[in-house]
Amino acid sequence: MSTYRVAQVPATGSRFEIVERAVPQPGPGHVRVAVDACGICHSDVYFVNDAFPGVRFPLVPGHEIAGRIEALGEGEQGHGRQVGDRVAVGWFGGSCHHCTPCRQGDFMVCDNLKVPGWAYDGGYAESVIAPADALARIPDGLTATDAAPLACAGVTTYNGLRCSSARSGDLVAVLGIGGLGHLGVQYAAAMGFETVAIARGAAKADFAQQLGAHHYIDSTADTPLADALQALGGAKVVLATAANSDAITATVDGLSHRGELVVVGVDLAPLGISPAQLIMGGRTVRGHPSGTAQDVQDTLAFSALHGIRPMTEVVPLDQADDAYQKMLSGAARFRMVLTTG
Repeated sequence: MSTYRVAQVPATGSRFEIVERAVPQPGPGHVRVAVDACGICHSDVYFVNDAFPGVRFPLVPGHEIAGRIEALGEGEQGHGRQVGDRVAVGWFGGSCHHCTPCRQGDFMVCDNLKVPGWAYDGGYAESVIAPADALARIPDGLTATDAAPLACAGVTTYNGLRCSSARSGDLVAVLGIGGLGHLGVQYAAAMGFETVAIARGAAKADFAQQLGAHHYIDSTADTPLADALQALGGAKVVLATAANSDAITATVDGLSHRGELVVVGVDLAPLGISPAQLIMGGRTVRGHPSGTAQDVQDTLAFSALHGIRPMTEVVPLDQADDAYQKMLSGAARFRMVLTTG
């Protein structure tokens, strides 16, 4: 019997272990993907620690998957997919097609969204079974280790910007230049925005410039963050990638009239925004939830075209626990990526 390896968490909050399982066959509407690379996202913490409803153990996380189709389920032949195709699967791991958002064509906010590592075993593995509607094609110009983080961190920032109200030439600020933000700055510059990078400490200014930022704001400086943004003319959009509600709140008064705060960094603490801050300037606050498989595919194509790549540390699958702990510590720069090669 053929087997494959997975890195699983046997119980809530426990350490990862490597185990072997029998290779499964994909059912109707599904494919089996041989995983070449899988990014470790900070959101995996919520699954490992059983913070979301319906998490089941043993748990195999991973929603930044890049690999190759190795088997097609019944009914998937002749749909433009074939064994050997390079594909990615991100936070969007399939939708139900039946709920009201799906019937309206808004698959990303499906009431029964199938997130890998939550709805089914994720990509910390040598193989994964995924719904066919979750697949995004990987262009030839991207390696698996680059494509994997772009399927979540990449699409979240790219799609958050392209769905915003900003237009080429507008002042756009990216709050945080970590795992999400270092990609957000690159995308903002490539989209033609006057790009502001915001982070803690003056030492990150050179790095921000290397990413393509036109301006850098040290959020720890004496000048309040909102005043620093207004000194540049006010931000049409702030893409908040930092998982810090206080830092996100501090940007609101730095928005221009009709400015938009797009929140993609997850913090469970509430935002401290008053109605007056929004009403007087006609400002909006919007949460942005990643992107569909087509959005992932668009992100990968845009990244290949413009030479945008994530900064990664690549480690083998059998070191999954060490890599996860490094991510937790904040020492990763910026995405830990597991490989099966």
